[in-house]
Amino acid sequence: MDWSAPPLPVSRTEFADTGDGVCLAVETRHAGGAPTLLFAHGFGQTRGAWSGAMAALAALGCRCVSFDARGHGESGRLPGGGYHMQQFADDLLGLARAQPGPPVLVGASMGGLLGLVTAGETRPAPFRALVLVDITPRWETRGVERILAFMQAHPDGFASYGEAAEQIAAYLPHRAGRKSEEQLRPLLREGTDGRLRWHWDPALLAGDLVAESERYQPRLLAAARQVDVPVLLLSGERSDVVSHATVVEFLQLVPHAHHVQVAGATHMLAGDANDAFTREIASFIQSLDDADARTGKRIA
Repeated sequence: MDWSAPPLPVSRTEFADTGDGVCLAVETRHAGGAPTLLFAHGFGQTRGAWSGAMAALAALGCRCVSFDARGHGESGRLPGGGYHMQQFADDLLGLARAQPGPPVLVGASMGGLLGLVTAGETRPAPFRALVLVDITPRWETRGVERILAFMQAHPDGFASYGEAAEQIAAYLPHRAGRKSEEQLRPLLREGTDGRLRWHWDPALLAGDLVAESERYQPRLLAAARQVDVPVLLLSGERSDVVSHATVVEFLQLVPHAHHVQVAGATHMLAGDANDAFTREIASFIQSLDDADARTGKRIA
């Protein structure tokens, strides 16, 4: 790919039918670029978590695709709930196969786990490479419990955007400033009672999905052993979800993986250190391009 003269990235949002009545909001930046990066966000996030990274990487010439997972953001919800991990994995596989060629999967937290199990269990490989963002097949329970506690803390919503901003600031005290109303609008929905509630479907928390993710660990560990594409693991220095122990175990499972710890970052790595985050991804992609050039592979 040509990193020296990047074209102007253009963004568009479309809706993709998953085949079971749910449509996913899919955003593409720089549709004519290459290679394709497919971004999968974490539980309780939206594709907006990748805005800064997508803008920077699209400006470097990459084709960047992100989406809201089912039950999140602008994507559809399952009537009556009934969410299961396999549905999310199938959605990701479908989006990967819809790209011009196998994309580089950039997955944070839940998105990374879905990418890992899909890469390990699917042949031919649906991804050109994996970038796992602060997630390993085994994680620290305390960190996950902190995330879930925040998601469950305000079922009745907020009276104003300012009130929601205060709660985010308390949850992320290391970040300077508070989110503006403009920044919060994509994350909140106004109900018929006038209250503002988070964008995710409450059924995601009310059902068996969270417990199911714990039961996925043996499957994730087995899948990791089967991953045969290049892997970059990015972890936050201050993460409470990924630890030294979980990283060591992962590198034993996937010995060809490369690990980089991002200084000062927490589990919310892309939001905490976007510049460092995008630099590491850009460097990783360049290494893939260099390897393909040496072997004569076509860069998709």
